[in-house]
Amino acid sequence: MKHFEVLGSGCKNCANTAELIARKAAEAGVEVKIDKITDMGEIMSRGVMSTPGVVVDGKLVHAGGMPSGAQVAEWVAS
Repeated sequence: MKHFEVLGSGCKNCANTAELIARKAAEAGVEVKIDKITDMGEIMSRGVMSTPGVVVDGKLVHAGGMPSGAQVAEWVAS
């Protein structure tokens, strides 16, 4: 199971990013766990200054703006 963390204040882009991850995982038949991290201290401690940020299995893979569907599909598949 892949573990995704969406880092952000809970804004619309953050919520949409989490939904996109869930949708792409379902399309690929991959089981994922998605946590939403909203604590700004925690987010900044991970080096994210622009949200949403995405962490996959402990590795920061994206920050600032919504990722594309193709990017998410690649993260889910890898």
